[in-house]
Amino acid sequence: MFETILMMRPLIAILVSMLAAALILVFGERITPNCREGITFGAAIIKAACVFSMVPAVLAGTTFDIEIMEIVEGVTLALKVDSVGMVFACVASGLWILTSVYSIGYMRGHGEQNQTGYFAAFAMCLSGAIGICFAANLFTFFVFYEILTVATYPLVVHYRDDKGKSAGRKYLLYTLGSGQLFFVAMVFVYFACGTLDFAPGGFIGDSMSDGTALLVFFLMIAGGAVKAGVMPLHSWLPAAMVAPTPVSALLHAVAVVKAGAFCVIRIVGYTFGPALCESCGATDILVWFAAVTIILSSLIAIQKDNLKARLAFSTVGQLSYIVLGVCILTPISMTGAIYHIVAHAFMKITLFMCAGAIFVTTHKSEISDMRGIGRRMPVTMTAFTLASLGIAGLPFMVGFVSKMSILQGAAQSGQLVFMLVLVASALLSLTYLVPVCYIAFTSRDVNPAFEKYEMKLDGEASKAMLVPLVITAVISVVLGISPDAFAGLFSLAEQAAAAVFEGGL
Repeated sequence: MFETILMMRPLIAILVSMLAAALILVFGERITPNCREGITFGAAIIKAACVFSMVPAVLAGTTFDIEIMEIVEGVTLALKVDSVGMVFACVASGLWILTSVYSIGYMRGHGEQNQTGYFAAFAMCLSGAIGICFAANLFTFFVFYEILTVATYPLVVHYRDDKGKSAGRKYLLYTLGSGQLFFVAMVFVYFACGTLDFAPGGFIGDSMSDGTALLVFFLMIAGGAVKAGVMPLHSWLPAAMVAPTPVSALLHAVAVVKAGAFCVIRIVGYTFGPALCESCGATDILVWFAAVTIILSSLIAIQKDNLKARLAFSTVGQLSYIVLGVCILTPISMTGAIYHIVAHAFMKITLFMCAGAIFVTTHKSEISDMRGIGRRMPVTMTAFTLASLGIAGLPFMVGFVSKMSILQGAAQSGQLVFMLVLVASALLSLTYLVPVCYIAFTSRDVNPAFEKYEMKLDGEASKAMLVPLVITAVISVVLGISPDAFAGLFSLAEQAAAAVFEGGL
């Protein structure tokens, strides 16, 4: 019995937050906020425990396989835990605990309405994200991909105003529309190959001609490119910033955009494979979209005065690092791309948590209004500064580890242009993030609005908001010094990349 439960951990990890969402919705306002938040936090702990308990076995080469049901011959709703899925699952489940704590502080501190729907939708999003991590095939991946899309919609339209509804319509148009292209490509793959099961190095092989493979690749990649914010399919993402800040953190660090980047990894590494991608030229095209996105999004970010908008365009560029690393098609660049899921998650969630803490505490959202705010909120702005340096890829920050791996991959393959893109992006990141830190720590005398505040911790946000952002900032530093310090994630990334290229031989 105990052995059965252990093997069912991937399914339990998915279902526990679904159950939490159902309980929150069913009991709704009939339960106290403490009870509702207790359900959320309890589910987060159980989910993380299930996921992290599988790490040692996966590092040892064990896989967890669960077949839920057969749809048609060769197509099943099935789960499989492998190293690349474990990287994403550890990040999503671990950060859900911190985001749950932060959400409680934010929603209470800002007096938000519709909290029952918020916490229920948030829980369903994490079920969708973990289902994506553990999907054994394209069909299961598609099912959970769409669950994530639908569950995120209520969060985007949380305020129920015209701006929120407009952003929600755009979000559904982009994400559901691209999902249908993914479905069409998936059906074509099934009839060509007779299977949809992921395999390291890809499973399509010579089942298609290069021309057909190229067409199917871009139909399928559209689903990932949209959620990953690759230009020109990115505009839904800045629009979605009308949602509460914890939702922005969810979109940018924990679930949605990471699911898009993870989709690109699954398609390139586990569906088509490096050999077919290279022969049909698919990644040669996609890599340029990623490179252009990295530069253009950074240039746009510099022009934004709204802090969340600036961070949104930063995300657009940073997620394309993952796409770039995958498309360079070397083991070390693939390792860097997979590990950047980890690096970007901790750094970007820190930045968004800081933005939310500033907004709830001071009601400031424009960067130009934040002069001297570092004197009132030194802990928050120190965390923001550390995460900003990490986004730029400075040494001793986790961003340096992932970006250096991608840079090494570009150097190994002799792709000087992409090396220059990575260096230019680092400089641009400093250009749009460091000025925020400078403004915040500039003498408050320049802004009389802050004269009434004393330099004391009382000026910080509530502990429920402050503690999570400090933890994520500290982890960003720790992982920059010791990349395997958090559940051996760098080793998992290396293991996943090695499997992709060994399987493609």
